Amino acid sequence: MTTTDETQAARPAGRPRSARAEKAIIEATLDLISESSGLGELSIEAVAARAGVGKTTIYRRWSNKEDLLVDALATLKAPLPALAGRSLREDLVTCAEFFLSETRDARSRCVMNIAMNEVERHPRLVQRIRQAAIEPRRAVLTALLRRGVATGELRADLDVPVAIASLIGTVVWYVRGFEPGHEDLPERAAEQVVDHLLAGLAPR
Repeated sequence: MTTTDETQAARPAGRPRSARAEKAIIEATLDLISESSGLGELSIEAVAARAGVGKTTIYRRWSNKEDLLVDALATLKAPLPALAGRSLREDLVTCAEFFLSETRDARSRCVMNIAMNEVERHPRLVQRIRQAAIEPRRAVLTALLRRGVATGELRADLDVPVAIASLIGTVVWYVRGFEPGHEDLPERAAEQVVDHLLAGLAPR
């Protein structure tokens, strides 16, 4: 076979993927997830109809619904903002402000909802979502807290996983537990959360 023949044979079948179509598919997937009560209600057919594309357009990029879901949900979890590194408190407030803003968004809450509620029905999918969307952030928070231990800002016997759960759990509760009809959180909500948390994590 000639070089030309080899090049032609190596090209993928079908038309080149459209960035606009991919964006529409991701947006449609996220819309449908935020509107549904579970992953079982989502289908490639429904995504195609919402995005205004054919099913074949979706299958050119994603081989199955699981792959599409992982990619779609990963787009909701942007990297944490840059941390100044001047003090642990300042960096934790930056993270808390980011989490508070994100948790109030219906789409962004989908990742946490699925991670907590779908693990028994879709264990493999939930594991993939955690690896793609949650673990990178956990790694940043872990490094931040370990730095706090090293600098003496946190006690030496700190249980890092529990401290992370305390921060995230408090933020989630703060948003979801807010009284209906009063959607504006206190101006210094992130600082209040961090200061109360640090009161229990600081060296004795």
